[in-house]
Amino acid sequence: MEFFQPSFGLIICLLLISSNSLWVSASDLQTYIVHVELPDTLLSTTSLIEDLDIWYRSFLPITTSDSNEGSSLIYSYHNVFKGFAAKLSPEHLKAMEKMPGFISARPEEVFPLHTTHSPNFLGLNQNMGFWSESNYGKGVIIGVLDSGINPDHPSFGDEGMPPPPQKWKGKCEFSTIKCNNKVIGARVFQSTNGSPLDENGHGTHTASTAAGNFVKGANALGNANGTAAGVAPLAHLAIYKVCTSTGCSESAVVAAMDTAIDDGVDILSLSLGGSARPFYSDTIAIGAYSAIEKGIFVSCAAGNSGPFRSSLSNEAPWILTVGASTIDRKIIANAKLGNNEEFDGQSLYQPKDFPLTQFPLLYPGPNLNSRYCSSELVNNTEARGKIIVCVNGGNVSRIGKGQNVKAAGGVGMIIINQVQHGYTTFAEAHILPAAHLTYADGLKVIAYINSTTSPTASILFKGTIIGDKRAPAVASFSSRGPTLASPGIIKPDIIGPGVNILAAWHRSIENNTISKSNFNVLSGTSMSCPHLSGVAALLKSVHSNWSPATIKSAIMTTADIVNLAKNPVEDETNLLPANVFATGSGHVNPAKANNPGLVYDIRPTDYVPYLCGLYTSRQVSSILQRRIICNSSVGEAQLNYPSFSIRFGSTVQTYTRTVTNIGEANSSYVVQVVPPRGVNVTVRPNTLTFSQLNQKLQYQITFTRLAASTNTTASQGFLSWNSENYSLLHLTTPNGVAEEYIVSDM
Repeated sequence: MEFFQPSFGLIICLLLISSNSLWVSASDLQTYIVHVELPDTLLSTTSLIEDLDIWYRSFLPITTSDSNEGSSLIYSYHNVFKGFAAKLSPEHLKAMEKMPGFISARPEEVFPLHTTHSPNFLGLNQNMGFWSESNYGKGVIIGVLDSGINPDHPSFGDEGMPPPPQKWKGKCEFSTIKCNNKVIGARVFQSTNGSPLDENGHGTHTASTAAGNFVKGANALGNANGTAAGVAPLAHLAIYKVCTSTGCSESAVVAAMDTAIDDGVDILSLSLGGSARPFYSDTIAIGAYSAIEKGIFVSCAAGNSGPFRSSLSNEAPWILTVGASTIDRKIIANAKLGNNEEFDGQSLYQPKDFPLTQFPLLYPGPNLNSRYCSSELVNNTEARGKIIVCVNGGNVSRIGKGQNVKAAGGVGMIIINQVQHGYTTFAEAHILPAAHLTYADGLKVIAYINSTTSPTASILFKGTIIGDKRAPAVASFSSRGPTLASPGIIKPDIIGPGVNILAAWHRSIENNTISKSNFNVLSGTSMSCPHLSGVAALLKSVHSNWSPATIKSAIMTTADIVNLAKNPVEDETNLLPANVFATGSGHVNPAKANNPGLVYDIRPTDYVPYLCGLYTSRQVSSILQRRIICNSSVGEAQLNYPSFSIRFGSTVQTYTRTVTNIGEANSSYVVQVVPPRGVNVTVRPNTLTFSQLNQKLQYQITFTRLAASTNTTASQGFLSWNSENYSLLHLTTPNGVAEEYIVSDM
């Protein structure tokens, strides 16, 4: 299988989801997401919402008790799809399945939750450049679906903020706190408690990453000091609390998307998601489609199941699926061994009084649980007074490992990566002196321990260092493609900062009960997603007429594929250039996205033939929320997407793309191609000449498998459209061959 990646940014990648009367106890009930069809009498009604609720309730059984233990309607959905969430027993479900208009029902899923320096790392600097030109996102509303918010935090002050746009229809459901011109709305949904206040910090962190206001002197435990700001610091925030510390209920997520569409948001930001599934049963995908039909841009986290292949969440092509990358800032904790070898790791906790002397070093392996510093370490009498080596992983958090080491009497901890973690290390708020080392350095630590009967080590703290030239690199945890729901679409779409991101936190990590200026450092695609939500807000502020697909194309086709050292972006191994299954189009470059020259636009209706190529008419109707008869279809690679993913079933494959000129009225673009290994690529015409803005032109691209080629691995290449003022030459060189993805030809 081959694949190919273009850009002028165009990135082309070629990859060569009547009621019975019953009474039941609450313990018999389970929450189901139910899809139904509308009767003809409701298709043209003028009071649709009220009539919809009546229609939905007609599917529910009538209970024989006035108690709250019977079946109950939890949410009515009006925008994202026609259906509802309800608590049902197995008997109720069987009865419902026989009713006219019923389509499907399944138990709801619980979705897992998937900065001072990162704006500067993205080229956003105060009072200059794109940040200033975009008015810092002023006037744009970002809807954040997460665990709530701490509105008292300085990041959510409204200094310099205008009032909400007149279109805003949302509500503020704090009991004692008022919303302001920054946090213009906050809602809570039934599956969580009764307040939008954040209880675990995740929502506060993601909201401030997307649109936190400027806060001087921000730091975490004295490190990463600077002026904190979100990517779109003057954008408005609308908060939808759908998550608790245990996860995010699917019914609440859908209800929040449904409400946010009515409220008038411009951007939806979801740092959460479930496993891959067909789009007709993926409620986030269905909700996102309803959103983009109304011009709302949707940004979602790719997931934290990397580096394993096909581990993505949120795969629909109308969603911007965001992977995670490193930034060039590290908070250094150095492990010095008794043989004088030194290895720079990371830790947010940097005590000033930790002795520089060598301590005995203990590796409690090879017992599987002991090597992960699980709770059984607490009873290990050999740990007292020593620095303990702990292997990353094993279902024990890195903070939890430190708690166990401290409880066992250890004085410090060195965390070493497993092979899949590679060079990705984290600066975290450990409760004792610690250093998190790479896999390669961890092997050297173990080799040293095995070489002597009395191993020792010390930990030295060097503080915040900026300037890692290997950044950005793909984070080990960032989920990878190829996609399962639609293999013909390359995902993730983009990568953005997601490792060691400093942003607002709901409480002091120093146990300072007086301070409100609290910040913490977190990692995950949960952190990269709001970065891209903020970038979309900046673009929307400048280009209010851009469609969600135009914004997405601008982001993808201007992405960087080189790091600060001007070498190809690497993955967590630091050995090979990362492939498109890890990076998508590359690393976001906000300033370039503001002026892409050409874009690949997709109208919502353009997805219909694409979806008809994947699913039945009934399944497509479930996604589009209207009756569709699939009379025609197109292959996935024919969608006007800024990438190609092709599996060679025939020797020659030809596809069409349409580009829209949003750069200069009179302009000419010449194509340049770097083909995938073993493939010939021909583009007709090879020059696109425009005479006006918004003019659309088509080109055809033909992929021909070379007869002499025996390549059965995935490969990639690039296509670049270059004009006098829009030349992205960095996208004309190959980004390596994805040798680890072995795929047979069809």
